[in-house]
Amino acid sequence: MFIRRLSLICVLVLFTAAAHAAATVENIRIWADEGKTRVVLDLSRPVQHKIFTLRGPDRLVVDLKDGRLADSLRQLPKATGSIREIRTGVRANGQLRVVLDLSDDVRSRSFTAGPNAQYGDRLVIDLQRSGSLQAVKRASEGREPGRDIVIAIDPGHGGHDPGAIGKAKTKEKHVALAVSRELAARINAERGMKAVLIRNGDYYVDHRRRMEIARKSKADLFVSIHADAVADRRANGATVYALSLKGASDEEARLLAERENAAVQVGGVSLEDKDQVLAEVLLDLSQNAAMSASLDVGSQVIREMARVVKVRRRSVQQAGLLVLKSPDMASILVETAYISNPNEEKMLRDPGHQGRLANAILAGIRGYFYTNPPPDTLIAAEVRRDPDGQVRHVIARGDTLSEIAQRYNVSAAAIRAANKLGTDNIRIGQTLSIPILSGT
Repeated sequence: MFIRRLSLICVLVLFTAAAHAAATVENIRIWADEGKTRVVLDLSRPVQHKIFTLRGPDRLVVDLKDGRLADSLRQLPKATGSIREIRTGVRANGQLRVVLDLSDDVRSRSFTAGPNAQYGDRLVIDLQRSGSLQAVKRASEGREPGRDIVIAIDPGHGGHDPGAIGKAKTKEKHVALAVSRELAARINAERGMKAVLIRNGDYYVDHRRRMEIARKSKADLFVSIHADAVADRRANGATVYALSLKGASDEEARLLAERENAAVQVGGVSLEDKDQVLAEVLLDLSQNAAMSASLDVGSQVIREMARVVKVRRRSVQQAGLLVLKSPDMASILVETAYISNPNEEKMLRDPGHQGRLANAILAGIRGYFYTNPPPDTLIAAEVRRDPDGQVRHVIARGDTLSEIAQRYNVSAAAIRAANKLGTDNIRIGQTLSIPILSGT
């Protein structure tokens, strides 16, 4: 009896020890490419972790619960990219601490990845130099400084594909085109911005062709316009989507497969002459940066839309949508409303409401790019000269203060305060400062 009990205790002790076995960091890999640095920690099993930054000097700290370095990992990789040095140590609470000493001001993004055919569990940390869109930089290549920021606007559906159809027979393809045209007109009226319509009529464009048109136009951002529909006609509100990691991995696999037979490029860099591992790294770096930028611009857009319409979700949603799978371009999809809801269908048909939607989407895009302008653009130059981030609007014949406020999605009071105006009276040729960043 005593021996049986002792055996049971031993089994329980061994089981508990196995359950709490340390996660081993078996290898640390690091790559760098044009302002982007990726660090991968290869792990023996999934591990709880915490990542934070410290200043003076700049460091990125990774704490791994119950972690330890593998005995075989005697030499840490050489520093490269934005990393000046890698250090490790075990804290008093048993956590393994990995410290990345930084040589640049960076933004960080991390995610975990499960086992695949080549590697086991991984913790991936991407570093992007701050204040730069170089990771999604195809648009900035081969152009003179002071260029326009290019926005590709994609009206959903078209031609034989009507999209969703409302109770009053309103077709999504027509609403999407109307809002897209309104948005394009407003973007083209912006100093330092240019719109490219993926389609400008009632015809169908294949999803991959839509991305190709945006790439050939060297777009900095891809915005797809839609109107949602569900069986429940009570559903309402706008939603903004960005690509999910699942969709990103699908497209990455396709591009890697194509690179052997085609001159596939990511961020202006050809994958044709790169080995499999380097091609995977380049795609991962570019696509994760594009996803990060998409989430940022999407957050700005949904916040501005919430000022003028009901939103179904106040945060950006992610989905594996084919039209958002470009690996080197920030991309969002805007569901402007539920066309299946009779009240929202009626609003979508109203040109005034279409204009308000366009104003809100533009305000979100404008807010994002005045915070993160590609360095070779006119807006980047103007932000450097005017760090307060204000747009200058020259009054034209027929302008009113209320219409200008609506266009920029700010209040008339904010414009009056920024320009020290006592009344709403304005004159042709007068220049107003529009506080677009403080206004959002």
